[in-house]
Formats: sequence, structure tokens, C-alpha cells
Amino acid sequence: MQAVAAELKHSETAFLHPGGEAWALRWFTPKVEVKLCGHATLASAHVLWETGRLEAARPALFDTASGRLSATRAGDQIEMDFPAKPVEPVEAPPDLANALGVTVREAGRSAFDYLLELACAREVRELAPDLARLALLPVRGIIVTSRSDQAEFDFISRFFAPAAGVPEDPVTGSAHCSLGPYWRDRLQKQDLVGWQASARGGRVTVRVRDDRVLLGGRAVTVLRGELG
Repeated sequence: MQAVAAELKHSETAFLHPGGEAWALRWFTPKVEVKLCGHATLASAHVLWETGRLEAARPALFDTASGRLSATRAGDQIEMDFPAKPVEPVEAPPDLANALGVTVREAGRSAFDYLLELACAREVRELAPDLARLALLPVRGIIVTSRSDQAEFDFISRFFAPAAGVPEDPVTGSAHCSLGPYWRDRLQKQDLVGWQASARGGRVTVRVRDDRVLLGGRAVTVLRGELG
């Protein structure tokens, strides 16, 4: 599986195996296996429904390294039920601040990543971090965020994980398991909309419910093939 993920070179490649009520699901970057991944889970549910391996009205259930996850159809979106990954306040390590080249307003650390709030959305969009220095940090990745300057979004973010073989992820569902609780507490809203400001960009709906986060997004099939 790791060799296939390295060959495909996507941020994450999902591997499914039937296992009774739920499907066994694992995710790999080009370099490592990860414990939680949003968009490859969304894609997995989409493929199961589209190919008829799962009835359209049934939720997709997955057994993973992060426990039981589920995905259901919600209008034109797919909504995934994930564990919340709240951050604890920390001092930003000097190497991290230097690698980013900006002033950090607040810093936190989740089970997986550092989360850093910057002063404004422009700083998030224009950020050009030293990826080689970020790769030396003892975390999966770096979430950078701020309040949004666009009315249709509550916050924006970017996600860098060079140590895991992902210089910058286009859209990161698992990062929103931390972003959701973080911005819920600051904006006093349980239902949020985030924009991930990568070159491709992506919209993620986030509903925080106790120790769970419901993430919404869309999927479309763009390629089919077989590996020999």
C-alpha cells in the first residue's frame, strides 16, 4: 500500500477492505501511513455508493486507526462523523516561528499537529514557509489559520506536512477536527464554514457536536483504472 501511494503521489491514498458491517479503511501519504484523513474518507464513501457496493440510502461505515467513522449523504454533500481533535495552548517553538516568517498570534497543539493563528487572512494566503525547516518538527503537520475576511466563510486555513511527504495539502478534513473546536470557542458558533486557501482551494462545512466534528464536502469521480 505504501508503494502504491508513493507511485500515485496524491496527498493521501485510501485503501478499503470489506469487513462485515463496516469497511476497513487505511490512508497513506507518499511517505507514511496516517491515522486520520478526511477527503480520502469522503472519496471512499462516494466510490462505494457510486459503484453499488453500498446502497445509496445506507451510511458508509469505516473501521480505522481513529476508530469507527461514518459518512452519510446530506443533500448535495457528504457529511462525515469524525472525532474532535482539540488543541492545547503552547508556546510556538522558535524554529516554527522562524520557518513561517510571520508573527504568531496564538499557538496550540493537537494529537497530530501544531495549530497557529495569524493576525489576518492576507497573512495566511501569502505565507511562504521554509518547508525543509517545518519537516524537522516532531508533528504530522502545521495548520495555519485566521478569521476570514470574506462573509461566506468563518475562518480560513492552510496545512503543511512536509515530514509526511505532503508539502501543502489542497484540503485537509482532519485538520478541521481541530479547527472546528478552535473557532467554535472564539466565534461562539457550533456550525461553521471554512475555506482552505491552497492553490486549489476548498470549502469545508464544520459542525461541532461535543467530542465529534461533522465535516461536509463534495466528491466527483474523475478517473477509473486498474493496477496490475
